[in-house]
Amino acid sequence: MSHVQWLEEFDNRMGKAAERVRFFHAPGRVNLIGEHIDYNGGLVLPAALHIGTTLMIRPRQDQWVRLASLQFPETGEASIHALPEAKADVWTDYVYGVMQELAVDNKPVRHGYDILITGNIPNGSGLSSSASLEVVVGYALMTMEGYAIDRTKLAVLSQRAENGFVGVNSGIMDQFAVSQGKKDHAILLNCDTLAYEHVPFQIQGYKLVIGNTKKRRGLVDSKYNERRSQCEAALAVLKTVHPELEYLAHLSPDAFEQAKEAIEDETVSNRAQHVVYENERVKQSMTALSQGDLKVFGELMNASHMSLRDLYEVSCTELDVMVEAALAIEGTLGSRMTGAGFGGCTVSLVKEEAVPAFIEGVGAHYEEKTGITPEFYVCEVGDGVHECSHEATITEV
Repeated sequence: MSHVQWLEEFDNRMGKAAERVRFFHAPGRVNLIGEHIDYNGGLVLPAALHIGTTLMIRPRQDQWVRLASLQFPETGEASIHALPEAKADVWTDYVYGVMQELAVDNKPVRHGYDILITGNIPNGSGLSSSASLEVVVGYALMTMEGYAIDRTKLAVLSQRAENGFVGVNSGIMDQFAVSQGKKDHAILLNCDTLAYEHVPFQIQGYKLVIGNTKKRRGLVDSKYNERRSQCEAALAVLKTVHPELEYLAHLSPDAFEQAKEAIEDETVSNRAQHVVYENERVKQSMTALSQGDLKVFGELMNASHMSLRDLYEVSCTELDVMVEAALAIEGTLGSRMTGAGFGGCTVSLVKEEAVPAFIEGVGAHYEEKTGITPEFYVCEVGDGVHECSHEATITEV
């Protein structure tokens, strides 16, 4: 759809007005390795994708905010002085949550706006459609209001909106990757200090293929919060051995092995073991990538999936079937679930010439085993949130 067509769609939904419509875009993200350790103070390696959420916004003459989406039927309308105090369990919750956090951060929304949202991140896929929405809303509103934008603070603000108003106890990684993404780079993020670096993601001859199991997962309804509580329980026990310990991921594998007997609950111990060794895998991945050793990086991806499946228990039949099918394709170096789990997507590193056979073979095997027709996205690593100077950045997947 062209820029002109998007403007026509905006006018159809919101009515015509003299004020200019501006376009903003935030990507989805894929986490290459380092899963379920962001809220445990660990290292993660996400990357922004070229698919994402586009926001169209136009100032109003009054102090009302009107919301609509091309993906969802629900609309929203509220005075900037009387935002909803309770969530409605629809997409508009994310917008209102961000607006409230802007006010807390002394960046209140002082004008009314018409806002239309669209995008192409499959909802519930684990590619961070919620973080993409939060970050693009925050970035657009701060830009329209003339506030200076600190991308790290934007990520933290967006996370607070999800934790507080929406009620999902997520870590910082998703919002950070969406905010700080850089084309052809991954982000090595220390989730404890928020120190980060853009890491060149050199995979010449290979492609990132994301496989959508089409099994929808919902963070609130899943056992995500339970896993977080189990990690807190493990930390409390381990602090009796290592009083200085602030986060599970700060423990080395050797130190964990020496202290793990203190954790009497086997399930809680397994959760901690995943965190400690997954953090170590991120470190090893950085070494492999810096040396151009994609084979080792692929092996680390595979080990990550096994740990998430067996120790952290956030995989599911659909994810396991897709990963097994991916690894059976010649040319696949590594494959793992990505995101919170319980459904959603896998990410695989596949030799470029093998991609067509990968999509055909994995797709056929997966559908035979599950009865579900999957989707596959051959993804480029893109930029973080930004204003689109000429036209909306809405690409097909």
